[in-house]
Amino acid sequence: MREVWRVVISYKFLIFKVMILSKKQRVAILVPIGILILISVILFSRRLMPTPINVRDCIVLNVEKGNIYQIIAATGIVEAENEVLIRSPYPSIVKQINKEPGSKVQPGDIILVLEDGPIKEEISKINDQLELRRNTLEKNKLSEFSATVDLNYSEEVKKLNITSLKSQLADEVQLLEVGGISPAKIEKTKEEIALAEKDLAMLKQKNGIRVKQLKAEETGLVLEIKMQEKELSDKMRIMSQMHLTAPSSGIILSISGKVGEKVNTDNVLIRMSDLSTFKIAGSAEDKQAEFIKTGRKVFAVIDNERLPGNIGIVNPMIENGKVQFTVHLEEKSHPKLLSNQKIVLWMVEGEVQNATRIKNVSLFDKESLNALYVLENGTAVRREVTTGRKNPDYIQLLTGVDEGEKIIVPKRGMSAFHNEKSVVINN
Repeated sequence: MREVWRVVISYKFLIFKVMILSKKQRVAILVPIGILILISVILFSRRLMPTPINVRDCIVLNVEKGNIYQIIAATGIVEAENEVLIRSPYPSIVKQINKEPGSKVQPGDIILVLEDGPIKEEISKINDQLELRRNTLEKNKLSEFSATVDLNYSEEVKKLNITSLKSQLADEVQLLEVGGISPAKIEKTKEEIALAEKDLAMLKQKNGIRVKQLKAEETGLVLEIKMQEKELSDKMRIMSQMHLTAPSSGIILSISGKVGEKVNTDNVLIRMSDLSTFKIAGSAEDKQAEFIKTGRKVFAVIDNERLPGNIGIVNPMIENGKVQFTVHLEEKSHPKLLSNQKIVLWMVEGEVQNATRIKNVSLFDKESLNALYVLENGTAVRREVTTGRKNPDYIQLLTGVDEGEKIIVPKRGMSAFHNEKSVVINN
């Protein structure tokens, strides 16, 4: 109102000066001055009177109960939790590299090819040796069968000879009873029978030993063949691995070796990440080192998601003014987690449970929240408030409002209410 009176007094001073002019001159000057005075009074009056505000030009926030965290911000990069190492299966030379570090791969994609000429030569030699041994085994089986036939024939001949001698002895015993032969002849026949039986027993023993020898030779050949078949199977498996493929979907981290370079068995040629689960490599300023402790609660911020987790290993060395640490998430396979994705981390310094809170909006960044306007029956009523903890999501209100009330904030800022005690809100 003082501004209005200043304007009026200024105009009165002008009018006093104008009064010394002629009548026509006074009219020409006073009419525009009067119009200006009237317009100024109207404009200043409108400024001083609270103007109703449309509700669609405001943000309405619910006062609610819930937990609120005091946070310390850090940054992180999403990394695969599991790392896959692909090794050289055989001494060879790098023949071809199909993928580069950073490339995404799917199961079965060929990443690197090794020269397979030497392993093919070994496979060919083993096949030749197997063919030779299988042929030897077949010959051994035929020899065994032939020897068995011969041995059985010899035994049968010996048995027939013994049977003949025994029949002869029976005839001689009858002749001895009638005096047709001497006792000495019978004794001789008995000796011949005893000798023939010993020959038969020895022949059976020798035949048994010979058969066992043939069986042992056959068993040895069978074992040698099985061993070489296993060796051949191993070589065939190795040859199939000379094309190094991705065992699962993921990203190639590094490739060791160049085309034409020699590699040995079990040399690590490819390091790749398995994209089934993820962890976060965190980084924070060294001045925050005291807050970075193993087990501390952390939220990974991705869009509107807040993924909870905990700090794992903390690197004790500070590099370039940064503290490095890992974060293990509760939901390691969240669909929004992408390898090499840069994200914001919120380390929880303190927590208030069941606090009275409202959502934090960007308009509050430029406001000193000493007072807020509560929506009551279509009117925004000013209230003094006291704030507590604050994070990018919520602001704690210690006094001035209660759960269930609604806070109304003009989209163009709190200045739109002109610090009035109440302002009408139009629907």
